Parts: sequence; C-alpha cells; structure tokens
Amino acid sequence: MSTSNPENKGAAYAAPATPTNFIREMFIEDLKTEKYKGRVWTRFPPEPNGYLHIGHAKAICLDFGLADEFGGGTNLRFDDTNPEKEETEYVDSIMADVRWLGFEWEGLYYASDYFQQLYDWAVQLIKAGKAYVDDLNAEEVRKYRGTLTEHGKLSPHAGRTIDENLDLFERMRKGEFADGTRTLRARIDMASPNMNMRDPVMYRIVHATHHRTGDKWCIYPTYDYAHGQSDSLENITHSMCTLEFEDHRPLYNWFIQSLGIFPSQQIEFDRLNLTYTLLSKRKLLQLVQNKNVNGWDDPRMPTLSGIRRRGYTPEAMRNFVANIGVTKTNGTIELAMLEHFVREDLNKRSSRVMVVLNPLKLVIDNYPDEQVEEMDAVNNPEDAAAGKRKVPFSKTLYIEQDDFREVPPKGYYRLSPGKEVRLRYGYFVTAQSVVKNAAGEVVEVHCTYDPATRGGDSPDGRKVKSTIHWVSATHAIDAEIRAYDNLFSNPDPNDVPEGQDFTANLNPKSLEVLTGAKLEPSLKSAKPGDRFQFERLGYFCVDLDSNSSKLVFNRTIGLRDTWAKVEKKTAVSTQPSAKAKP
Repeated sequence: MSTSNPENKGAAYAAPATPTNFIREMFIEDLKTEKYKGRVWTRFPPEPNGYLHIGHAKAICLDFGLADEFGGGTNLRFDDTNPEKEETEYVDSIMADVRWLGFEWEGLYYASDYFQQLYDWAVQLIKAGKAYVDDLNAEEVRKYRGTLTEHGKLSPHAGRTIDENLDLFERMRKGEFADGTRTLRARIDMASPNMNMRDPVMYRIVHATHHRTGDKWCIYPTYDYAHGQSDSLENITHSMCTLEFEDHRPLYNWFIQSLGIFPSQQIEFDRLNLTYTLLSKRKLLQLVQNKNVNGWDDPRMPTLSGIRRRGYTPEAMRNFVANIGVTKTNGTIELAMLEHFVREDLNKRSSRVMVVLNPLKLVIDNYPDEQVEEMDAVNNPEDAAAGKRKVPFSKTLYIEQDDFREVPPKGYYRLSPGKEVRLRYGYFVTAQSVVKNAAGEVVEVHCTYDPATRGGDSPDGRKVKSTIHWVSATHAIDAEIRAYDNLFSNPDPNDVPEGQDFTANLNPKSLEVLTGAKLEPSLKSAKPGDRFQFERLGYFCVDLDSNSSKLVFNRTIGLRDTWAKVEKKTAVSTQPSAKAKP
C-alpha cells in the first residue's frame, strides 16, 4: 500500500500581513504551532459517478491553490466506493478537468487502493466491541435511528458477540448473503443529538463489478467510513469539504481516534451556488439520460467540460473563485458575476474579427466593380503585440439585418434611407434604395460611398452616429453558429410548482442554430478551442464539431456586462470601500 510523499515541499512560509479567509488563517495557525511539523497536504476526492461541474472548480482551486501557497502538495483521490454508479469515463474526465483548471496532483489514488486496509480496520473495530453486523434493512435502520427530537434505539442485533460479528462479517465478504440483507455498523451512541453518530453503517453488501477491482469485493465501505481513513493513510493535513459534511465531522474524528491513526482534520466551507444554474450530478445525469442536452459536455451544461467547450477560460474560473472567497454560510452568487470574469478575461486574450450572423446584402453602387481593397484591422486593442490583419473590402458586402431599417424607429442611428454610417475600417456609406422579395422583405440595400473617408474618417470633419461591421461577400466564409443562452429560465431551477420537477424550468430558447453566418476570411484556419470576439456581437469559440469543410462556432457570452454595472454602482454608493479578497 502506497501513500503520498510525507515530506514537506517547503516548510518555510511567510504569512501575509492580513489573512483573507478563515481557512487560510487555519493554515497559518497550524504552521505557527507546528501542528503537522510544518507540513501542508490536501486532497481533492471526487466520486467518479459523473462529470465535474462549476461547483467543483471552487473545491479544486481551494485544495490545490492553498497547498501551493503554503509550500505543500495535493493528492487527487477518487472516492470509488459505489461500483453501481462509477465508470472509468468519469475518472478520465475528472483528470482532464483538473488539468484544464491549471493544476497537477502530487499523488493519484483511489479509495479502492485501501479496500483491504479498510476491511482490516473494520475487523479491528469489531474486536474492540465498536462495530457489529446488523440484519435490519434500510427502512428498519431509519426507524431505529429515531428523529431529531427522539432518541434512537439499539438494533436487536447489536448484542451479538465479537466472534459472531467476525464470522458474519467474513461471510459477508465471501458473498454468502444477498444485497441489502446485512450491514456492518459502528457502535457509538443511539442517543446522540447528532444523527450521524447513531450507529452509522460502515459496510453494505453490493454484488456489482467495480471499475478497478472487478468482482474481488462484494462489500463496500460507505463514504463516512472510508473518507477519513483514506485521508489518514495519505497523511492529509487539511481535508476540506462543503458545509453539508459539518455534522459528519464528529464521525470522521471518531473513526480516526478509535483506530489511533494519523489525525487528519476536516474543514468545511460554503458550497458554490449560482443563479440559473443546477449543480447536482444526479440531476445533470438526468438531463443527459433524458436527452434534454447533448451529453455532459453540452455547452449549456455547468460541467467543466461543458463550459470549456463553450469557450470559458480556466483563468476566468480561477479569478471568479478567488473573488467570491470562502465563508461558513451558504449563499447564492449571481451568474452575472461569473460572466463578468469570463468577459474580462476574454477581452484581454481574444482576437477581434468581423462576422455577420444574419446577413443582408449591401451593394455600393459607385464602387468599382472589380476592385478589392485590403483594410487594416486591429486584432486586439487590449494587446498591442497582437498586431493587425488585412480584411478584404469589395463592392458587395454583407451587413447584419438589424443594421438596416427601411422605416427607422425613433432613436435608430444605424443604416436607413438617406442616412450615412461608417463601415468599420472602411468608408462612410449612405443608403439609397432597396430590393425586396415577393413577400415584401428587404433582401438587398443599395448605397453610395465617399472615397475620401477610407479608414473611417472624414477629411471635412463631419460626424456619423453609428459604425457597423461587414464582411465582403466575395470573400466570405460560411459557418454554423450555435447561440447558447441559460439552460434554465428561472433563477432557481428547483423552484417549480407542486407535482413538477426541475425540468419544468428548462429554457426552450437555450439554443438557437444559425446556419447562414458569413465570416471574414481570416477565420478559415480557426481550430477547435480558438476564441474570438465577433465585433459588436460577443465572444465565440470554435466547437469540437468544427472541421475543414464546416466551421462551427459556439457563442460563449455576449458583450454586455450587467455585473460590472452593478459592481460600479455599488462602489459609488458605498465609497470609500475595498474589494472583497478571496
């Protein structure tokens, strides 16, 4: 049996002047008192029964980030104690997600690595009179456990002798009993005010093939029994988990103390909850199985593989997690806050390009028929090193349908008959006439241009109120655009009328597929995963379905940043103030 490296990667640590959250303060205090001889070691312990989601990103950043900050290390350990729900596919996806976020583990382990040791320790507890084999079924166990206001009562099988319990437990392991007929329970206190301490189940019988151990075992440890001992075996100093496990901590400590093993400590923090977002692997699995989405990596899913495919960056996720910090109280974060960090990061790193999603033909009547010019376009105004590119300009262009109105409403400053606008990087143009189809819809706009305004400025100093983007019709590339929106229409996806489930809140307009988009030719070589800002439209990412014969883009997020406005307004109203630190 192997465990993680017990040596500290860097014992010397200079504490920051002002600790920024209670977990960091605990790390600092433990280092000062040499609780673990100056050693820091954490673990990230997902169950491989689904794909990781945004909520797990917070735990990953805490586990790996704090260990790195304090000169320690982190193990990736799969809690594979439930063979009926776990698959190798999920193991592989979890490792890919951790690495995508920018972290690497020191040790790779599985709870199944410790099945023999956990069994041996269970035998030790039986011999110490601290565990017994019970014949009560799950429903009977619940009844005997009592309630929050009533004590539980001992199982009629709690009085078995040590020899009887050892014999029955060994026969459980050998597969002599059917699923659900017997369990091994810890003998603690049926009168405890903490329900978790009322003789909790340690082992249950499950005749199922395990993804790593095959059919070697037919009894499997529960999470509560396996977790603390796995931490101890790996010499984990700080075992962080979410607040719902706070009431489990006494049991975590009881097993460690009863066995006299390395004293890992459990620390609880708040879960990450987001508006318009469902963070339950069980319910996300239901969406996949019911084909409400196109798999775990559907860009509408809050899984890390889904947001990666949609175009989110790991830097944005890490910045978001650092900003929200950790507390001892659960709350809900506005989705707009996460989107703010995604926009902020994409704004810095995304090349700007011109794309027309809903094309309308624009013909410049007084432009030479065969002439093609190359306009200088800035790749990224946030990054001077990104340089410029050449964009072809010709007599016939495509513009957005929304950028022309034959009868403009009040306050409409884009193109309309007799109105002049600026073409991005191009010329001033004035709409003159339209061509309509049999249904009376405008399908072509004719205009004239001012040759003296090349580059977008007028030598006589006249101003226009609008600048619109365009793509040369002759040089345009066709593409499919998948415009994604929130998967749920209700800020709380679980808030549904009685008798309905969360799927009643699914947003029927969460995906719109546009098949006629026109792209500037520089995008011809774009590869899956490449990110761009489509000028005036938003941020987009090349999808995995894209290939040399068909470009497919996902809309990552629009340009409008509602959270930035809220944050600015709050800062103004509460001056002086300081930004919350992680």
